[in-house]
Amino acid sequence: MKYKLIALDVDGTLLDDNHELSEQTKKTIQEVSRSGAEIVLCTGRGPQNSIPFMEQIGLTGYVISHNGAATVDVVTKEVVHQFAMDTKAILPYMDYFREKRVHFDVNTAFQMFVDNVEGMAVEVRSMYENFLMLPGNLPPFEELSEPVVKVTAFDYADVLDKVHEDLGKWTPEFNILRSGEYFIDLMHPDASKGNALQQLAKRRGIQAEEVLAIGNYYNDITMLTFAGLGIAMDNSPLEVKAAANEVTASNNEDGVHKALHKYCLS
Repeated sequence: MKYKLIALDVDGTLLDDNHELSEQTKKTIQEVSRSGAEIVLCTGRGPQNSIPFMEQIGLTGYVISHNGAATVDVVTKEVVHQFAMDTKAILPYMDYFREKRVHFDVNTAFQMFVDNVEGMAVEVRSMYENFLMLPGNLPPFEELSEPVVKVTAFDYADVLDKVHEDLGKWTPEFNILRSGEYFIDLMHPDASKGNALQQLAKRRGIQAEEVLAIGNYYNDITMLTFAGLGIAMDNSPLEVKAAANEVTASNNEDGVHKALHKYCLS
């Protein structure tokens, strides 16, 4: 099977645990791209800290960012599709996070905001630096020039376990997604990597069976199940492996390189 569209998660998949892209994986992606396949990064990151990896590899095309909430053209930086959130409905969640002292950020397609940049704890600032981002101070929603597409809570895993449990009892207004051990994302109820990938494939005239997707966490399940071939990393939770068709090596063992070599270059 010749795959025409290849969706790659970034953290825990494309990058190793040091947030680095190996030279071997980079060269393999370039070779797959030269063979005619279109590569799209499909990530919880925003476009501003995911597009640089496309540029590093030498790719154009698209990034599906914010876990599917915004799809952006790598070259023009045009937002070709986004799922806008109801900002009034966000306010009770923000109040809850503040009450529980859980750090959160508010994201438009290209901007990220927090309550108080100067007051961020050291570990919070370090997290943003690891992800190549530094947020600004949150203005009133009516002053934002772009719609809000994602709200992310960040804390210790056990704290977020309780937060996730609490929010699960609320009237469902958003897609509430555990996007990492230390992250919970709130998005439009229709926003997901799978939905965004499906829309992009349709836009490009590509069938689901011509799509290959590789990911490692719960937020990747929708794209793994949409794709004709869904591949989980060996560092994935069991539920993610169960949702995939195949399992490759871990992100620290060039799992993306091995999967692409096996299914696209052999």
